Amino acid sequence: MDTLKKFELMEKIVRELEDLQHSQQAIIQKIGKIEVDNIELGDKKLDKDLPDMHQRVADNLDTIVGILDYFADKTQNFGNKNNVDALKEQQAINDATGQ
Repeated sequence: MDTLKKFELMEKIVRELEDLQHSQQAIIQKIGKIEVDNIELGDKKLDKDLPDMHQRVADNLDTIVGILDYFADKTQNFGNKNNVDALKEQQAINDATGQ
């Protein structure tokens, strides 16, 4: 795989991890809303299971954030090390000139 394609794939993974992070945050918010609604309702099963569910999703979010931070830094360092901006410019020139 050439350097530019590798970098573009790395950027795609970073975007997917960011999307996953946002999805997990939305799930935590939804669980929290259900927990608040259940305060009034008082369902025992929800009282028992929702806090554990909330914690597991929060733990997953922490893991995702850690992976995202690591991989975003790795992607940026790869781009800097391999002068990806110059490679993109050269590719644009080649595409414009039909080379």
